[in-house]
Amino acid sequence: MNQHGGDASLLRRLNSAAVLRVLRHRETAATLTELAHQVQVSRPTVETIMEELLEQGWAEECGQERGLRGRPAKRYRFRASAGRVLGLSVGAYRLQAVGVDLSGQVTQSRKAAIFPDMTVDERLDSIARFVDDCAEELGQRPMAVGVGTTGVVDGSGRVVKSSVLPGWTGLALQDELSDRISAPVVVENDVRLAVLAERWRGAAVDRKDVLYLFAGNRMSLGMLVGGKPYRGAHSASGEIAEQATGLWQVFGPVMDFAMTVEPGELRSPAQAAEFAFGKAVTGDPRASEAVTALAVGLAEGLVTVVGPFDPEMVIIGGSLASGGALLVEPIQEHLNRTCLYPPEVVASGLGNDSVAIGAARLALEHTESDIAMVPEPDTKQT
Repeated sequence: MNQHGGDASLLRRLNSAAVLRVLRHRETAATLTELAHQVQVSRPTVETIMEELLEQGWAEECGQERGLRGRPAKRYRFRASAGRVLGLSVGAYRLQAVGVDLSGQVTQSRKAAIFPDMTVDERLDSIARFVDDCAEELGQRPMAVGVGTTGVVDGSGRVVKSSVLPGWTGLALQDELSDRISAPVVVENDVRLAVLAERWRGAAVDRKDVLYLFAGNRMSLGMLVGGKPYRGAHSASGEIAEQATGLWQVFGPVMDFAMTVEPGELRSPAQAAEFAFGKAVTGDPRASEAVTALAVGLAEGLVTVVGPFDPEMVIIGGSLASGGALLVEPIQEHLNRTCLYPPEVVASGLGNDSVAIGAARLALEHTESDIAMVPEPDTKQT
């Protein structure tokens, strides 16, 4: 049976993709023999493929391994710098970007100011210009751009509802940005991306069931279920219903403390908490008492979720993560007393980069299919 040219071309590309996939996920460089064994093709086939991948810039030679006999064996590895992706966090006052190479190493971090009273078009245009600035700094266009934003975000990247950014509700954000940015764009809820970042680079590495509390001037919950961020039936997982006194009641102790110490200074809940953290570290007993009261208030709310969810870890993220042990220890003590299986409580170490890091991870996952089907080399039919 004669093999058609198209079939041979597809087979060659599939073999190239398989070799590249093995190279990308290996922790060490590989010889041609090792690659042939893993991909289960002949050594001459792998040799031809490697010549093409080297020429296309997807792989690089990295030294030789001396064998028992004959010439030293060449070793190859995936060339992580062959491409970059960009992770972007969109807030009311700030854009934040993290650029990573194809191995996930951070190569860029950048911020830009924006304003809450921008129109939708102004905000979208600012995001597009920010991406252009990042690309210029990197010296190459990103292969994909991940974007994290507040609000309920569905699977198509549409903001179903947002109470933070004016005009964001109902916006097909992924489509709008795709029209403005010359790279594939994927959009997701910011707290789900923060959980993804913790699983990838933070406290939740090797954890499967995790509860992430984003606490600052607003509160949201992120849930990692079976190692993946949980979306929910309406993509609204983690959105905490607005309560008349909920946020102010929980932050009341630190806000009262801050107001007592500096009556003329107006602070948001998050700013009051950070002020109390600073005073508590210096040994102020009133500050320590206020922070402990804040922690207990958070713990009482967490118990209602920890009990039925049964996570192995609770991560305190957002601006309150800076409280560290001042918050973690009282929360842990409360959960130890009240939960059948108390989870480990930790503070996020990713700081303000968590959403952008998660967005970069999302963009990196989006590139998997593009990298898997490497371009067909230019060859002349003979």
